[in-house]
Amino acid sequence: MNAHPHYTLADFDYTLPPELIAQHPAAERSGARLLDGRSPAPLDRRIRDLPTLLRQGDLLVFNDTRVIKARLFGHKESGGAVEALVERVLPGHEVLVHLRASKSPRPGSRVRFADAFDAEVLGRAGPEGALFHLRLPADPLTLLDAHGHVPLPPYIHHADSPADQTRYQTVFAARPGAVAAPTAALHFDDALLEQLAASGIGHTRITLHVGAGTFQPVRVAHIAEHRMHSEWFEVSAEAVAAIEATRGHGGRIVAVGTTALRALESAARGGTLQAIRGETDIFITPGFHLRVADLLLTNFHLPRSTLLMLVSAFAGFDHIHALYLHAVQARYRFFSYGDAMLLQRA
Repeated sequence: MNAHPHYTLADFDYTLPPELIAQHPAAERSGARLLDGRSPAPLDRRIRDLPTLLRQGDLLVFNDTRVIKARLFGHKESGGAVEALVERVLPGHEVLVHLRASKSPRPGSRVRFADAFDAEVLGRAGPEGALFHLRLPADPLTLLDAHGHVPLPPYIHHADSPADQTRYQTVFAARPGAVAAPTAALHFDDALLEQLAASGIGHTRITLHVGAGTFQPVRVAHIAEHRMHSEWFEVSAEAVAAIEATRGHGGRIVAVGTTALRALESAARGGTLQAIRGETDIFITPGFHLRVADLLLTNFHLPRSTLLMLVSAFAGFDHIHALYLHAVQARYRFFSYGDAMLLQRA
């Protein structure tokens, strides 16, 4: 895994023993381990050490998106089984979904979900027709809440349980729309938030509705050719003001998760941080000029993933490589339900 100017996909590979992929969260949210990677030598800590690792006047930026029960099971009129993952809720009771079926349903046909309601297939949508456009009989969020399943990532091998409905959601989740959790923020519970506030560490919220594309593999050898999926985000005027005030008194901006970082950098693409809402397909790889966050709290990411490229851009390619080697040797727990790392911008 040698660094060179034009990175290939193989540069972002690493060996991960399968047993290190966390299948369940830590017993308590703030009980997870924390790899402190701010200095050249890695330090093994716990999430609940954060109030002592950060400074009075620092500002945490949380993603307040809410994970919807986006996975639906059903069958076509022919009887064939269908699994749908809602990628996006549209106006007019319409949704865009990833659909798994032995044979794709035709436009004009219907799919019966959860033996409870019928969806009309309107056609294909999205890049290369990868998504299906459906019309539901009522408000999609209401139907999903009643009949959907928690969209656990593909590397978690158990069906969703009532525990997942709680633990695959942040304690401050507010705005429904994500089909994957902003996982670094899963480590915060009310007690930790209170301790951080008591230590003079502030917080603000942005929104980025994490799409299923976050799990899409990169299929090109030269990463510059990869096209990112698009996600809806909003950085409010209040968040911009909080960040500017923090900068003004010498505090540091701490992005909680790659999704918060992507939203902040999307809002600063013009050179300065602006209040904005809309779509972003920002692709952050080594060489990207990062403008907003000083620190990043993030979980461990899949080999060859765009998120591993992002953290390499943030903290340095060689440094991330060394930290991941340490994490494997020290038996950290990986991915969505796993442990976290704290990084400083290189």
